[in-house]
Amino acid sequence: MSSLGPFVGKTVTIITSDGRTLTGQLLGHDQTTNLILSSTVERIFASPDSEDASQEVEHGLYLIRGDNVAVCGLVDEEVEMGIDWTKVRANPLGGMKHS
Repeated sequence: MSSLGPFVGKTVTIITSDGRTLTGQLLGHDQTTNLILSSTVERIFASPDSEDASQEVEHGLYLIRGDNVAVCGLVDEEVEMGIDWTKVRANPLGGMKHS
């Protein structure tokens, strides 16, 4: 993974190798991509055919091991604030396969 230095202090979304989606402010990282997030929220999306609402679970300060990080991307905070995440539907992501 390329250097995450420019992402420190900014809001990021992490997709983990087991398909979880976590969003928070990146406080720091190390050379093995261990990440420290603050104000972390996990989004659990309802399936497209479900009538249940999607959920947001607050985790606060959160550490993610580097070997569990699949994707780390910056969040456009203006767009983020305009989305009603309870109405977003998605099929679950599959896990990563290492070869």
